[in-house]
Amino acid sequence: MDICPRYQLKQINNEDYRNLLRFVERDNRKCCETDCGKIGVKSADIHDVGQASPADFASYEVLLLGSSTWGAGDLQDDWYDFLPKIKKLDLSGKLVGLFGCGDSSSFSDTFCDAIGTIYNDLKATGCKFVGSMDTSSYTYDDSTAVVDGKFVGLALDEMNEDDQTPVRIDAWIESLKKDGGNKTMV
Repeated sequence: MDICPRYQLKQINNEDYRNLLRFVERDNRKCCETDCGKIGVKSADIHDVGQASPADFASYEVLLLGSSTWGAGDLQDDWYDFLPKIKKLDLSGKLVGLFGCGDSSSFSDTFCDAIGTIYNDLKATGCKFVGSMDTSSYTYDDSTAVVDGKFVGLALDEMNEDDQTPVRIDAWIESLKKDGGNKTMV
């Protein structure tokens, strides 16, 4: 199965956050190898939304989409150009897992809203969202990324709750596997 992570993270707060997936480093385009075996993503399958095309989605069954949340709940800049293009696609039969980071202390009323925005914009595309997360271990006031009492994907806070990152990543990966049904996530 081909898995395609799309990300846009202009700022990665520390090395722990890189354990989420193999992110392409913007400066030298090297892949971080820390936890790649957990998801099985090849470096050739990691794309920056700032340089991606909606046509790139066609060959993938699983899309892992990520964005950091900026300011008071804003998407990372490149998503504003890319999201309107992909929300017009028919993503029927595709699994979509969301991940993002935010600051639950300084912006506790918009914590990880970027993944909530992506979720809301892609709901009508026919995709199946996978990897929702329980909110009980988080400290925040509000988030558009919470639907039916769960985060729509992996929400990380490397500023205030970085000690929870490894456990949350592992739980998210297990949720991806469980929600994937007959599509092997790893």
